[in-house]
Amino acid sequence: MDNYINKLSIKQWAEDDRPREKLLHKGRLALSNAELIAILIGSGTKEESAVDLSKRILASTNDNLVDLSKLSISELSQFHGIGPARSITIIAALELGRRRREAQALKKRTISSSKDAFEVMQSALADLHYEEFWILLLNRANQVITKVNISEGGTAGTVADPKKIFKLAIENNASGIILCHNHPSGNMKPSDADIKLTHKLKEAGLLLDLPILDHLIIGDEKYLSFTDEGIL
Repeated sequence: MDNYINKLSIKQWAEDDRPREKLLHKGRLALSNAELIAILIGSGTKEESAVDLSKRILASTNDNLVDLSKLSISELSQFHGIGPARSITIIAALELGRRRREAQALKKRTISSSKDAFEVMQSALADLHYEEFWILLLNRANQVITKVNISEGGTAGTVADPKKIFKLAIENNASGIILCHNHPSGNMKPSDADIKLTHKLKEAGLLLDLPILDHLIIGDEKYLSFTDEGIL
């Protein structure tokens, strides 16, 4: 039966098997990831339906949406039936999902643990192929005033300017600073350079009465806290 369905276009499928109709009548939670992507791309090819094409794309990332979100336009366009326009549609939808997660995290503005800081910063740093260095600026109540991208680098590292960090903290009337950067490799172990920079900023912060509260190294679904590990 499945082989027979696969030979039909989506318009020829039973109504319950059509992604758009399924969402309309059963709700979005009833759809698989492949069916949701099929709605985005609209149609398949002569050889396969939009759903089968979507399944093939997902299979290339082991059905991992985080890894899918890292694919570029050129990488997605390598799939037969997915050109630049459809690649852009998929990337835009995944980016909206990332921004929704970011907006949700920012609703919780009081930082009481490293996990709270990770949840605020995860969407900004987790999916990147290169390193970025950010700071979270907190007030006296440990509420987030703002988060700022300090620098971008390559796959091996990035540079953080202490002058820029403390200038921003003073301008925003911050009472504390949390340092954050990602490791694209997924290795959460801090480098010697990470540790030296953290200690340098900590010493400068003590002189300016702007304490460095923590330094997080962030991955896709995990993080390392210098404070929790006793490094800070």
